[in-house]
Amino acid sequence: MTAFLTPVAAAPLPIRLLGRAVDWTVIGIGAVMATLVFFNVSLHIVSKDLAWVTELGELLLVWVTFLGGACAAQRGAHMTMTEFIDKLSVPQRRWADATVQALCLAMLLVLVRFGWALVADNWGNELTVLEWPMAIQYMGMAIGCTLMAVFVFFDLWQIVRGIPREQRYPAGES
Repeated sequence: MTAFLTPVAAAPLPIRLLGRAVDWTVIGIGAVMATLVFFNVSLHIVSKDLAWVTELGELLLVWVTFLGGACAAQRGAHMTMTEFIDKLSVPQRRWADATVQALCLAMLLVLVRFGWALVADNWGNELTVLEWPMAIQYMGMAIGCTLMAVFVFFDLWQIVRGIPREQRYPAGES
């Protein structure tokens, strides 16, 4: 049943399980979003609207965006421009890849730190219609960036160990 998911390279069991959980969470959130939007659009036919559906859709969009980023990070599927890096020798490419991943990891760690601070600071603020803590919406960013940092760190660790991109991401393009 998981054949439609893009395969990922071999990884330790905890990384594989985490990646699979993220994949299925994104699929589940996407299905809920599609259902909610269809339902609300159908209500517009009879001149009705449910404000909570719109607000929940926005909350879920934040979550699916950042969790989708984690899905892409585990597959090395984020957009890259490789015109210069492809001209490097294999050892130079390895260290260039390591440098890029280290910079990405540093940025993600900044986002993780401030993301969790944002969550902690917003438990008292509420979403307008749902009246849920605003922190739940911000938590999508904090969790998504934390997961991306895990996958980027794992990739950086593999690069340092000398595993080439073709083995790290067998199904993806450079």
